[in-house]
Amino acid sequence: MSDIRYAIDAVIDAAQFRDVLVRSTLGERRPIDDAQCLQGMLQHADIVATAWDGNKLIGVSRSLTDWNYACYLSDLAVDVAHQRRGIGKRLIDLTQQQLGPLCKIILLAAPAAKEYYEKIGFDHNPRVWMLDRTQRTR
Repeated sequence: MSDIRYAIDAVIDAAQFRDVLVRSTLGERRPIDDAQCLQGMLQHADIVATAWDGNKLIGVSRSLTDWNYACYLSDLAVDVAHQRRGIGKRLIDLTQQQLGPLCKIILLAAPAAKEYYEKIGFDHNPRVWMLDRTQRTR
């Protein structure tokens, strides 16, 4: 088994991002057929932490933050062949290390990931509200 290398400053492109999304199953809930959208997601992220097995991207976390109070972890994807090895947790830890001491990480989890986030120490908060792009405020 190879050693996994982690990076905060690695530049990845939309094709690499798409590939790991698909291999992680997160691609089921992301616009994987829209390369322009994927590139924009990367370009406008504040923190992109990556995990590599040799030259192959096997994990990514993508976050938006103000650096001081709130960090929204938008994507956490680990290739299913590499899951259950602590890679996702390490990507979250790397993200957290970039943030100020009072900054909290916030995320929306897929139903299947609920136990994972509880297991690694996240607190559940039922007060999440969303407004889809196609919806309007009343």
